[in-house]
Amino acid sequence: MDLHLRDLRFFETVAELGHMGRAAKEVGRSQPALTKCIQRLEEVMGSPLFERAGRGIRLTPVGEVLHARCRLLRAASDEVVREVRDFAQGSAGHVTLGSGPIAAEHLIPELCRAILAHAPRVKVDVVVGPSWELRSQLRQGKLDLLVGLAVDSDPELVSHALVEDVVVVAASAKHPVFRRRNVDMATLLEYGWALPSAHIPSRQWLDLAFSARGLPEPDVKLESGSIALLPRMVERTDLLTFVSRHTLALERSAALREVKLPATTLRRNLGVTHRRTGYLSPAAEGVLKLLRKQGKAFFSRTAP
Repeated sequence: MDLHLRDLRFFETVAELGHMGRAAKEVGRSQPALTKCIQRLEEVMGSPLFERAGRGIRLTPVGEVLHARCRLLRAASDEVVREVRDFAQGSAGHVTLGSGPIAAEHLIPELCRAILAHAPRVKVDVVVGPSWELRSQLRQGKLDLLVGLAVDSDPELVSHALVEDVVVVAASAKHPVFRRRNVDMATLLEYGWALPSAHIPSRQWLDLAFSARGLPEPDVKLESGSIALLPRMVERTDLLTFVSRHTLALERSAALREVKLPATTLRRNLGVTHRRTGYLSPAAEGVLKLLRKQGKAFFSRTAP
């Protein structure tokens, strides 16, 4: 006997609600019809999928396995429908684009302008967050593309470098550190810091840069999960921060100045990343090509 996607959808509803009557009402079917659906699935699986639990029902171990697989099957079927529709639509379609904070500020606005100019029927959803967090969504197929830190080694993902990102120590142009004749890492530890949250890669790199030299980690006075907030948080204080040179290049960051020190200079690549396998719609393919061709130029256009 074959599996039917409709039966699987009904099964998911029963599993989530834990009650046949409520599930029948939810999907707009009679309870006997829903019971037959479950019976068909149990016949295919050769085992009961539910057991009594008080006034409701719960999944058996076999039912738990099927429930986990249902989501994969449903995602696969949705992807097939989406692929056929996109093929028919050509340049129209939908792209879900993840963006790290630096790209969101410096590249995404220019990218969206270019997309609207080249393919006005394409809809783009932008999800902004830390690159490391968005990679998980990319692997799950929740994102089509991710613009942020390039991935060095991940068997599931492929990155195309767009531009070098250099992260440096910075402070208000009036900060006393700029009156010091000789500045080294120990000097920087004499001041308080405003830094990204501890789980953000640039913060982890900075902490390691100090500890690897036998020095304590920076004394963090202000901490933020939003890297974009850091320049505004320090421009009127005597705190040091750690930000991208792309951010320092913006006019609104003119109040900040780089503390030049090779030991606290992080060089990395920003790029566009997609799954190694899995479907990319024609619209997503178009955005990928646009990024690979013009991504570096998009960054340069944000400079004052």
